[in-house]
This record gives sequence, C-alpha cells and structure tokens, in this order.
Amino acid sequence: MRETRAKPGRDCDLCPRLAGFRIEQRDAQPAWFNAPVPGFGDPEAWLAVVGLAPGLTGANRTGRPFTGDQAGGMLYKALAKVGLMSGEYGGHADDGIALDGVMILNAVQCVPPQNKPTAAEINMCRSFLVSDLDRLPKLTTIIALGTIAHASVVRAHGAVAGHYKFGHCAAHDLPGGRHLIDSYHCSRYNQNTGRLTDAMFEAVFARAVERRP
Repeated sequence: MRETRAKPGRDCDLCPRLAGFRIEQRDAQPAWFNAPVPGFGDPEAWLAVVGLAPGLTGANRTGRPFTGDQAGGMLYKALAKVGLMSGEYGGHADDGIALDGVMILNAVQCVPPQNKPTAAEINMCRSFLVSDLDRLPKLTTIIALGTIAHASVVRAHGAVAGHYKFGHCAAHDLPGGRHLIDSYHCSRYNQNTGRLTDAMFEAVFARAVERRP
C-alpha cells in the first residue's frame, strides 16, 4: 500500500537537512516564505505538473510553485499558450493568474541546498506527493519535469522507475490508469543552454491537451 501523509506543516522536520536549511533562510531572509511550498492550481484538475523542488529565490521566496524565477516564466507561458491559464504572469504570488484544469506540484516540497535533494529526502516527501495527486478526483494526466520528478511520480504509483524510461515528450501508462508525459525541466540552465526551447516545452503541453477529458 502506498504511504500517504497530510500536507507538511510549516515547521516540518522529517528531513533534518532541509529543515535546517529553511531555518538558515528564515534568519537570512525573514520576509520570504521559507516553508514547504503547497501546490497551486485548480482542485478539479485533470492535469498535474510535477517539478523537482522549490527554487531558493523562486517558490521558496514567493510561496507559490514556479513563481519568481526564470523556470516559472517558461512554465506559465506554456500553460497560457495552450489555454490552461488566464491572467498575466507577473512573477509574484498575488499576480492574479488562474489555472484551468491544472495543478502544479513538486516532488520535494522544501527548498534543498544547491537545488539538490538527497534520495532519502525525495523518498520521505513522496507520501505528500501521493496525497496531493490523490486529492485530485479528476486527474488523468501528469507531466513530470525532469528525471527526479519522473521517477518520483512512477514510484508514487507503486511502479518501478527503471521500467519507465525518461525521455523528453515520452509518454507512459501508469498503474491505475493515469498517463505520464515527460519533459526536460524548464530550469534556467536548460533554457540558457538550449536543451529546452519554448517550442519543445509547448509540444509537451500540446500532447497533454490532446488527452484532455
């Protein structure tokens, strides 16, 4: 049976390294969110987008996934392009955007040092991911941003990650009937190096929209 947990509290201490790093950031930047970042989107979502973890100066600062950094700009632009977002993304949590049929989540809900969670931290946080996914009664499709999100989503469905090969725009049928589509992560590095372009990213969302119920 898959383990599930309620949403993590502001002072979640299940991962001591991440909890300690949050405390450091609260001391350094007391005006920032500096807590486990909850999902953002439509509670009736048919599509979930799962990233890696909050960025230090992005979601960890603003309190909303993929908000306040270059990765967020690319993600919300793609959602708007395929008609899954209304409003204009402004890079802050009160910019007024709304998602239609989409929920944005992370495999790890706390910011990790150097944006690199350990395997133990990913495994510990997976129960929260399972709960977040299972709270979406209409969920049929998941987009995983990067290999860590891909593996965590597969394992969240009780399957072996190695049986589902990651590849940009690759599609997989998960146990239980949900559908998984992979994408390179929309990180600043991937954007700046050209590994992921707007056209490549938008193609992933277009493929997902083709499966919209």
